[in-house]
Amino acid sequence: MRILVISDVHANLTALEAVLQAAGTFDAVWCLGDLVGYGPDPNECVERISALPNTSCIKGNHDAAVTGEGDVEYFNDEAGSAILITRELMTPANIQYLRELPEVQSMKTATLTHGSLRHPIWEYIIDPQIALENFPYFETQVALVGHTHLPVAFIMDDKNGKIHRRTFKPNFIFPITMKTILNPGSVGQPRDYDPRASYAIFNPEAMTWEYHRVAYDFQEVQKRILKIGLPEKHALRLSEGW
Repeated sequence: MRILVISDVHANLTALEAVLQAAGTFDAVWCLGDLVGYGPDPNECVERISALPNTSCIKGNHDAAVTGEGDVEYFNDEAGSAILITRELMTPANIQYLRELPEVQSMKTATLTHGSLRHPIWEYIIDPQIALENFPYFETQVALVGHTHLPVAFIMDDKNGKIHRRTFKPNFIFPITMKTILNPGSVGQPRDYDPRASYAIFNPEAMTWEYHRVAYDFQEVQKRILKIGLPEKHALRLSEGW
C-alpha cells in the first residue's frame, strides 16, 4: 500500500501539482495541515486536496487562523498579513472545509497531527528533547507531523529510550522498526535550503518511509504572490528554501 504524505502546502498549487505527478500511483493521501497561508492559491489547493480519493486531512495553525479559530496576533507581521489576505480570497465553502478538519486523527498504524501530539496546532517538534516529551502522547508505532517544514525523523531506541534525530537523502527507503515521529517536510514552502517540494510515501504494510523531492516552477509562483499583494518575503524565500 502506498500512502502519499504531504504537509504545509501553503496555497502553492504549482508545487502541489508537481508532487501529485511525481508521486505516481498511490492508494490514499494523508495531508498534515496548513493547506493555506503564504501562497497565492488557497481555494485551488483546498479544492484539489479535498477532491483526491481516500484523503485524510488535518488542520494546521494557518488553516485555523484563516477560519477565525486562531488569533492572527500569534503570527509574525508577514504571516499575519498573508492570513488576512487569504481570508478575503477564500470561498465560504472552502473556509467551512478547513473549519471542519480534525486536529488529530488516529489510523491503524499511524497518528496524524500538524504540530505535535500534545499541542496539535502550535508546537514545533524541532529537537530530540521535544520529541521525547511527545512520545507518550501516541500509541501507534508511527506519528506523522508537519509544521516545521523540515523533513526529519525522531526515533526512540527500544533499548535505552533515547531519541535519535535522523535526516534522509531523497529517494531513500527507511525501514521503520521502532517507535518513530516522521515529518515529510513542506510541499509549498520548504525551509531546509532546498527549494524543491518535499513529500513522502508511507507503506504501512512493509512499514517503510520513502522521502522525495521534486522541482517546480517557483518563479511563476513568486510572480503570482506579488501580483495579489502578499508580502515579498513569501516570494523571495521560495527560491532558496528558507
